[in-house]
This record gives sequence, structure tokens and C-alpha cells, in this order.
Amino acid sequence: MNHMIQGHQLIALKWRKSELGKWRWLLLSSVMISITIYLVPSLQIFGSIGAVSAGLDLGKEGPLVHIGACISSLLAQGGPDNHRVKWKWMRYFNNDRDRRDLITCGSSAGVCAAFRAPVGGVLFALEEVATWWRSALLWRTFFSTAIVVVVLRASIEYCNTGKCGLFGKGGLIMFDVSDVSVYYHLLDVVPVVVIGVIGGLLGSLYNHLLHKVLILYNLINQKGRICKMLLSLSVALFTSVCLYFLPFLAKCSPCDPDLLGTICPSTGRTGNFKQFNCPPGYYNDLASLLHTSNDDAVRNLFSTSTPNEYHPTSLLIHFGLYCILGLFTFGIAVPSGLFLPIILMGASYGRLLGICAAPYTKIDQGLYAVLGAAALMAGSMRMTVSLCVIFLELTNNLLLLPITMIVLLIAKTVGDCFNPSIYEIILELKGLPFLEAHPEPWMRNLTVGELADAKSPVVTLCGVEKVARIVEVLRNTTHNGFPVVDQGVTPPIGAPGCATELHGLILRAHLVAALKKKWFSSEKRRTEEWEVREKFTSVDLAERGMTIEEVIVTKDEMELYMDLHPLTNTTPYTVVESMSVAKAMVLFRQVGLRHMLIVPKYQAAGVPPVIGILTRQDLRASNILTAFPHLEETERKRK
Repeated sequence: MNHMIQGHQLIALKWRKSELGKWRWLLLSSVMISITIYLVPSLQIFGSIGAVSAGLDLGKEGPLVHIGACISSLLAQGGPDNHRVKWKWMRYFNNDRDRRDLITCGSSAGVCAAFRAPVGGVLFALEEVATWWRSALLWRTFFSTAIVVVVLRASIEYCNTGKCGLFGKGGLIMFDVSDVSVYYHLLDVVPVVVIGVIGGLLGSLYNHLLHKVLILYNLINQKGRICKMLLSLSVALFTSVCLYFLPFLAKCSPCDPDLLGTICPSTGRTGNFKQFNCPPGYYNDLASLLHTSNDDAVRNLFSTSTPNEYHPTSLLIHFGLYCILGLFTFGIAVPSGLFLPIILMGASYGRLLGICAAPYTKIDQGLYAVLGAAALMAGSMRMTVSLCVIFLELTNNLLLLPITMIVLLIAKTVGDCFNPSIYEIILELKGLPFLEAHPEPWMRNLTVGELADAKSPVVTLCGVEKVARIVEVLRNTTHNGFPVVDQGVTPPIGAPGCATELHGLILRAHLVAALKKKWFSSEKRRTEEWEVREKFTSVDLAERGMTIEEVIVTKDEMELYMDLHPLTNTTPYTVVESMSVAKAMVLFRQVGLRHMLIVPKYQAAGVPPVIGILTRQDLRASNILTAFPHLEETERKRK
């Protein structure tokens, strides 16, 4: 008996040494990640590879979406600013609309590459990325995801021949649960509804806590790169300690002799049944979830026909740990995504509820884990259609469609009762001018004219303007668009006297380009069309990024004139000052505008043709409430 105990202790000691070596490697990898991010903050790809391989509680999906959007943006503008390609065929992408479309295609390609879900990527772009959707964008995103999935398939087939080393494992279906038959009856709807309600509650609570953590992290990250690196190292150290020591709390379980073709217990980086601190013939179920990659942990939780593989205590510890790690990991100076951490949390609590409901239902515990993951994602991210299709493509089980739809709708509805989605919270923290899909109710009682009165007066330019005036406006303002007004225009036949005409809108980039090209004239006159074509090309007017500080204008040139008529958009979108802010916001968002001019309701002598200009920042609810304190007080009381 003593020999057996000594043998078990020797095995445990060897295992602890091997695990300790893995722990040290984990810490070393985390240090290398922090150093890499400290030295090269722009390398999203390498940072994401290092972060995922170090075992941090984050996913590669978010960085892949960001990488896809960045690559598409670089392709649209012909490369970085210092080495931009100016081929003729690229002029088709030298406009804001096509740039937005390419970025949308890039984000959908990133989702497709992350989840191997082409249709889910298209729907994700429709539901979350694009604010202005049209039929042309639909087939473009579908074409992008089709190319991605073909390349993925070809790469997988090539790597399956063994020429890629450790790469190329798996197929297009990441978490396949198609081997189990799904049978459910009317009574099974009750636990499904419970999963949806709990997913919505937990998702909204997770969003609230993550919001507080991100505010704290913003304060820390503002102190400099050293603080960013120390924060990342602290989170990496905490993660390593938890992943190594928590499996000591779990009990050893005997291996099932009926498992065919499965190594139990297993050691090293492969295998689903880790022997951590257990005698031969036994495995540690919590170590099987923590001492593996996040993808393999999800596969273990989604595994079907394994009702006794995990203890409820281990699942509860796993759920609590990943809730804490998910809160503290997201927001550090590491490329990270939210998809996989939330899937891990949801799968843990879903499988735990499946164990509790086992005597009353015939649905497999692995399918409960799938529903739990879907519910928590819907409760946090508030997506429905794209999530449903992504989970169907992830699990390859179409029979889950009805109950997955119910879970997603319930979780989203419950979550919406408490706070906005996690994406909206992050956008608000970053200060990005994202417009909501639906205006606030109080916006119906406010007109755009009142909104214009609360702003500073609109800055206008004449059709033929003095260079000194243009330079002064560009240097003293940050506006990106300026109305062009012509004074003393001869009105149509029958109207007496002279009139003031709103000629259109000119962009700051076009003004800077005209100054750079020295589009000057010694006389105050309108130029001919051939003069414009001789001086400017479509590539010149599509250039972005140049500032007024980079343009040199001499003192003599300040006294010259510039004709703005050929560079002006003569058909800008306009709204009457009596239009409600709610209606103007819907128009602004659905058409995908950058500027909207406000014109007076009454035309008379002395009345300017344009009284204001609206941008995204002006239509954000928080900015409007700041300009109208009484509305902010009313809204606070209503909430």
C-alpha cells in the first residue's frame, strides 16, 4: 500500500514539474507579449498570436475583425500615407462610400475567418457594422466571405497532408455537435426559457461590470506605456496563477472504460482528460478545461453523450474564473476579442443548468452548453440573426434552430431592459460618433433650428473667396465642410433685385488640395471648365490626410482669389429648420451622410440661405443633452 502511495506521489510530482514548466512558459510568453506590445503597438497580428498562445482569457475573433477592416482600409487608399499607390483603377475606391463598403467587407471577412462562418459574417456586417445597407453591399460582403472560406478550405486540405506541423488541425466546422439527435417536447421549453432569462441577466450584469473596469483601465492607460505594460503583466500573472492552482480544488474522476479511441488520462498538450494531480486511471475534469486551448475547452463543454464527464463544482469554478478573467483581461494593451470568453462562460453555466435539468428533460448537456453560450452572447452583445446563423455554422446542427432562436430573443429582450450592448458601451467610452438606430423619444419635440441656435454660428465662404480668408478659416476651425454662398446673384426672370444663393458645400480636404495646387487668380472671377480639368484630377480631389499646416502660402498669394465653384458639391442634403431632430437623425443615418445643411423656413431679404450645419456629433443624444440642460434633467428623471 505504501509503495502504491509512493508511486502515486511520484507520478503527481512529475506531473507538477511538467505543469510548472508549462506555467513558467506561460509567464514567459505573457512577458514577451507585453514587451512586443510595448515596443510595437501597431502589430495587431503578432500581438493577437502571442496573447492567444499565452493562454489569456481572450479570443482571436475581435482582432481578426479589426485586422480585416484595417487591411481593407489600406487597400482602399492604396497603402499607407508614406507609400501610397496611385494606379488609375484605384480611383473607383477614392470616395467615402466605397471606403465604407470595403471596410464592411473586411470586417465580414474577419468574422468568417474567425468562426469559419461565411453567411454569419455577412449577417454580422449587416447587423452590427453597416449603418447604411443596400443590395450592392450584400453581394460584395458575400463575395468576400466566399473567397475567405475557399482559401480556408484549401489551406486546411493542404495542412491535412502533414506539411504544416502543428497547424491545420480541424475542419470548417469548429464545434461540431451534429452526431447527437435533438429531441425536445413542450415541457423542454421551460428550461430553455430559463437559460434565456439567465443569459440576459448575466449579460447585462457583465456589461455593467465591464464598463466600470474599462473606465478604470482608461485612467491607468493614460499614464503611459510603462503603466500599460505593468497592467498587462499583472493580468498575465494572475491568469497563470489561477490556471495552475485552481485544478487542485477539483476531485479526481475515474476514466470511463467505454470510451473507445480516447486516451484517458492524458498528459501534455493533447487529450481531453488531463491527469493533473491524479493517480493512473483517473483524470481532473477542471484541469481538462483550464490546461488546454480556449477552442478545445469549448469543444469539451459542447461535447455530447458525456453526462458524467464534469462535476457541477468544477463547472461552477470554471464559470466564476472566466467571469473574473473576462472582466480583467479585456481592456489591457493586448489585442483581444469578446466572443470566445463569453462563449466559455455561457457554455459553463449552460452545461451546469443541463445537469440540474437532466431528470426533467431529454436534451443533451452539450446542447445546453450551446444554448447557454448563445444566451450569454445575446445578453451581452444584443445580436440575434447573425448570432443564430454563426452558432448554426459553428455546431453544424440545424435541429437546434428553433430553441436557439427562442433563447436569443429572450436573452436580448431581458438585456435591453437594463443597459445597452457591450459594443455601444465601448463606443461611448472611446467617444466615437456612432448614431443609434432609433432616435430618443424626446428628439421629436426638438427642431433642428433650435439645435442650430445652440451651436456656434455657421462659417460660410463665398463662391470666389480671398485666399487669406480661406487660410484663416482652415486654421481657426476644425470643421470638415463649409457652405458656399454667392452674393448678388441675378434671380430667375420675374424676381426683382439681387438674391443670395446657396451654391453648395465644399470639403476641407478639397480646400487644402486647392491651396496645395495654387489654384489662385489675380482677378475675382469664375474659372472655365477647361482650366479646372487642366489643374485637377479625380485622384487629387480624393486625397485625404493633408492638413493646412503642411501648405505654404506666401504673403503675396494671400491677396489673390480662389474660385470654389468647380470644387463645390452643388446638391448637398438640406433640411428645413422646422424639421424635428428625430426625423433628421433617421435621414442622416439611413443615407450615410457626413454633413446636412439647415435652411430657413421663410425666404426674405436679409435672411441667410443657410442657418446651420449638422454632423454626427451634433446628432448624438449625449451632446444634445449637454447643450439643453433642461432636457437632460427631464431624461434623468424619466430613467
